[in-house]
Amino acid sequence: MRVVLIAVLGALLAACAGTSGRQAPAAVEEARPGAAGTAAQGVGGQGVQGAALGAGALDPLKDPANILSKRSVYYAFDRYDITSEYRPIVEAHAKYLRAHPDTRVLVQGNTDERGSREYNVALGQRRAEGVKSMLVLLGAQEGQVEATSLGEEKPRDPAHTEAAWAQNRRSDILYPGEY
Repeated sequence: MRVVLIAVLGALLAACAGTSGRQAPAAVEEARPGAAGTAAQGVGGQGVQGAALGAGALDPLKDPANILSKRSVYYAFDRYDITSEYRPIVEAHAKYLRAHPDTRVLVQGNTDERGSREYNVALGQRRAEGVKSMLVLLGAQEGQVEATSLGEEKPRDPAHTEAAWAQNRRSDILYPGEY
């Protein structure tokens, strides 16, 4: 069942993915920071439920060894499709949300500084909505996830370099107390 759902989700995301008609320079297209990890990392051996944390147990959302501590999905220039590199992160958060139906998240879509303000707000919204759609398709409830765009207003790195821009092209999954 899960394999079929992921295959259908992948086809749906591929059909929705693309550019807005603007072509990215070839040198810019592939710069993305860091690897996302793999589904094999699981959720730190604690199970995604983590409902009852024992004394001394780390919160799975804050445990650096847990995939749930990863909160960002990065994108190529002028793109909003979630690549296979970042799908395990979104899958883990969807599983966590399914297990915690009272938990809500905010997905913030961000862009680099290139492009007009209006274009960047729209692109950031498409990025946030893409993550929200994937979370919901994987079992989170619609009401648990809010998607919003910050455009270029919240850069992770304020420099004007390719490496900085790659850090800024992202969606962040934020839990209560983080936004």
